[in-house]
Amino acid sequence: MTAHIRTDPRSNLIGSAWMIAGMALFALEDALLKGASAHLPIWQILILFGSGGAIIFAAVALLRGASLLHRDVLSRPMKVRVLFEILGRMFYVLAITLTPLSAATVILQATPLVVVAGAALFFGETVGWRRWSAILVGLIGVVVIIQPTGDSFSALSILAVLGMLGFAGRDLASRAAPATLGTEVLGFYGFLCIIVAGLAYQFWEGVPMAPLDLNTSLHVGGAILMGTAAYASLMKAMRTGEVSAVTPFRYSRLLFGVGLGVVMFGETLDQTMWIGSALIVASGLYILWRGRKA
Repeated sequence: MTAHIRTDPRSNLIGSAWMIAGMALFALEDALLKGASAHLPIWQILILFGSGGAIIFAAVALLRGASLLHRDVLSRPMKVRVLFEILGRMFYVLAITLTPLSAATVILQATPLVVVAGAALFFGETVGWRRWSAILVGLIGVVVIIQPTGDSFSALSILAVLGMLGFAGRDLASRAAPATLGTEVLGFYGFLCIIVAGLAYQFWEGVPMAPLDLNTSLHVGGAILMGTAAYASLMKAMRTGEVSAVTPFRYSRLLFGVGLGVVMFGETLDQTMWIGSALIVASGLYILWRGRKA
């Protein structure tokens, strides 16, 4: 029996508000993690952030009577999801700590484009030439932002691209994950993956653990609370109203991320950033519109 989702205008409005709130919270999470990176090694941030989130989702799962050790956790889609979650989380945290927050946030918005392409390639979903063209235009937007042939190109900008590809792979694997695993269980294992990413990166970074002062603790603790609240808001949004009505508001994260980058970290936006952002968002919205029309 499937859950009935209301599709009246009021539900769409409420769902859109939840989506905007979730995107604002995700942007705050990114900004707090970037702030913590000024005092802590990246591997330590990953482990602390992953541990906090895993504890919260484990508590929620137990309160709801969900089993964290369900046999489907070891299914093939979950193993693939874990791999992409580790890659996505590690590279994206590296991106927001080592590169401008605004640029990393913009590149992340290309995730839905890659998910649509992956759904066509791996799940046999029908994607016409118009949506393939839109995907290509969005990816051109990513290239415009990182400027691989320009004088201002930095190899570090590839980190955000790798993080985006990791998240896209995770989302595709989530579609194939067993329905017996609830969102709180997926959230628990998602944050466990962040711990694994931190442990793996520790060998690469080779920096000793740093002491936690009050300011840094507030940054990390705030990021944990923002991240879990953002995840809950996202789930609430997707279960209130029509998916096609609330999903476009995912792009509000771009506004929040860019705004925080400018205000908190003194970042500036050049013309290529605006052009690339416009191409990515326009492509994503067009794909959503074509999908709804189909």
